[in-house]
Amino acid sequence: MRMDKLTSRFQQALADAQSLALGRDHQFLEPSHVMMAMLDSSGGSIRPLLMKAGADVNKLRAGLLGLLDHLPKVEGTPGEIHISNDLNRILNVTDKLAQQRGDQFISSELFVVAAFEDRALARVFKEAGMVRGAIEKAIDEVRGGEKVADPN
Repeated sequence: MRMDKLTSRFQQALADAQSLALGRDHQFLEPSHVMMAMLDSSGGSIRPLLMKAGADVNKLRAGLLGLLDHLPKVEGTPGEIHISNDLNRILNVTDKLAQQRGDQFISSELFVVAAFEDRALARVFKEAGMVRGAIEKAIDEVRGGEKVADPN
């Protein structure tokens, strides 16, 4: 995955997710870290998008915290964070979704759609009332038929 193909907000979300993983002594950066970072981002587009799609963002946040609490903690090698296989796979799916939509840059909204491919996140999404079709519809409404042609 080429980082320069990500929108600036998505790059910021990944950096925030890495800080979150580091602060929790996790060795691997997981999809749940990225979702939490995007959900907690001030001024980000994910929380309003999910609310528009009918998701219970408080229940989603609680579910994400539960996932993060169950990840193994590592001591002795501070600062060593690796992208997990699950996150790598979801990022590749996100890239593919962006290509299918004709986007020049990969946006964080498409990560949410791709994250339905992750079993643990899909379960949390379902509990929070998130439906993939509703998310995709909300993305289309927010975009108004526009493609992501600018990193900002």
